Amino acid sequence: MRFMIIVKATKDSEAGIMPEEALLAEMARYHKELAKAGVLLDGSGLQSSAKGWRITYSGKERTFVDGPFAEVKELIAGYTIIQVKSREEAIEWTRRFPNPAGDGKEGEIEVRQMFELEDFGQSNEVERFRKIGIGTGGSSE
Repeated sequence: MRFMIIVKATKDSEAGIMPEEALLAEMARYHKELAKAGVLLDGSGLQSSAKGWRITYSGKERTFVDGPFAEVKELIAGYTIIQVKSREEAIEWTRRFPNPAGDGKEGEIEVRQMFELEDFGQSNEVERFRKIGIGTGGSSE
């Protein structure tokens, strides 16, 4: 089972303020523990939305919208992807996730289980995804 730990953006992260050294060290320790346990698949911080864009869809029509975006609480500052054997194990790991905003500040993470190709049943289209390696996080067994 794969889970994405979504680090919510803050006014500081959107302003491009880099985390303090102590927070970087705490995050590095946590991710090292994940790697040592064999559950870390990926993780990274994201640049502010000022360097991003969105594509909105209305039927077949696409509209390009350049960042930055106003609603900081709706934005993502980073992510970590883990692969574990159960929801309970994912909860255990995420309870240990350091406050991404730093001690004494308001921070938030959101955790979402990722789909596996097996969740969709058998079809030619699912097999196409499997052949190119999308949605194949492998087995945690």
